[in-house]
Amino acid sequence: MSHIAIRAERVGKSYIVGHNIAAADGNNSLREALTNGVRNFARKTRDTFAGRPVVQGDKVEEFWALKDVSFEIRQGDRVGLIGRNGAGKSTLLKLLSRISEPTTGSISITGRVASLLEVGTGFHPELTGRENVFLNGAILGMSKAEIAKKFDEIVDFAGVERFLDTPVKRYSSGMYVRLAFAVAAHLEPEILIVDEVLAVGDAQFQKKCMGKMESVGHEGRTVIFVSHSMPSITSLCDRAILLESGQVVLDGTPSAAILQYYKSNIDTPGSVNFSASHVGDHLVRLLSASVADHAGKPMLETALADSFTVSMDYEVLEASALPLAPNFHFMTASGDCVFVSVAEAARVLPPGTYTATCEVPGYLLNEGAYFVGLAMSSFEDGVNVHFYEKNALSFNVADPMAADATRGGWVGAMPGVVRPKLKWTVTPASN
Repeated sequence: MSHIAIRAERVGKSYIVGHNIAAADGNNSLREALTNGVRNFARKTRDTFAGRPVVQGDKVEEFWALKDVSFEIRQGDRVGLIGRNGAGKSTLLKLLSRISEPTTGSISITGRVASLLEVGTGFHPELTGRENVFLNGAILGMSKAEIAKKFDEIVDFAGVERFLDTPVKRYSSGMYVRLAFAVAAHLEPEILIVDEVLAVGDAQFQKKCMGKMESVGHEGRTVIFVSHSMPSITSLCDRAILLESGQVVLDGTPSAAILQYYKSNIDTPGSVNFSASHVGDHLVRLLSASVADHAGKPMLETALADSFTVSMDYEVLEASALPLAPNFHFMTASGDCVFVSVAEAARVLPPGTYTATCEVPGYLLNEGAYFVGLAMSSFEDGVNVHFYEKNALSFNVADPMAADATRGGWVGAMPGVVRPKLKWTVTPASN
């Protein structure tokens, strides 16, 4: 059993926020302005002598960036933090990095922590790249000899050897991030914390970073990664925590957390009505669609072994000689296309309302979150797309971990996007 690397217990973090009421109103008299000025001066003086932060504004309020956050992260876990902007992700990382302290609750951390939170943190701008490498290693408790042993790997990974003896204040943001990540990842911390800052780097370097973080996790070290890129979360992490308004909404598999994130923020339910908006063209328009179980009831989750249907209602608006072909685009939560299913025979249809239904068998999709795009096409003189509603529907495939769930003795998440139940035979080999 791996040890607990991080334990957060009922953690909260609050800030005092100021509001300039007089400036927002614009109708205050001279007397009110003077009164507010004297009151603010007195408040700021009290805060200064009390050692509290001085906040600008006529009125102050307490804002909780995090509230009642609890979780445990074991050694070797690769955990993704996801959520909308302002959900509290960066605040939580600052607490885990010991940059700031929680207002309430406690955080216990076992092991050395290296963090890469934003461009400009962790390096002294007046020092050279070389000097900053040794400074960061010393902060992590490493000896000069240990740092020197890793120095060539760091420089090679970052690709900044020509500028090692240049003060980092003259580095571009991309150079800064490359060196900062290389230092954080190669100086062997027990816990590596990385924020969205990697978005500053180019695509090739981002790929290198993802590979390095994956190898760090396989070495038994803990990785905490914040990103708005769901493919990155899916490929790197074995667990994800979803934050909303400073609170933990879901702590589970990446697919479950990503599905909940999309449900909360993109409004892609198991059934949807498009009749109030015109989705389509002059020939055909989309009316509604749903994902349903074998009994025809709209659903958001299905078991691995169960079949289900995807259907859409559409209206042909005018007579045409074009054969129409309904088609559904099944996508993973990370944005990869699993498959596209097109109605077997495109048909010329008279004006009227129609329903197209596609049955998806059990033991086809692996566990995880999926989205369905709805489309209508015709194929004369090229491909004509009459409508395409991307990620219109969402659903989750759950693995009951049953004996017949096509996993044999495998424990944990099964890799891959599809999970077909194929016919196997094992017979003695003929001589």
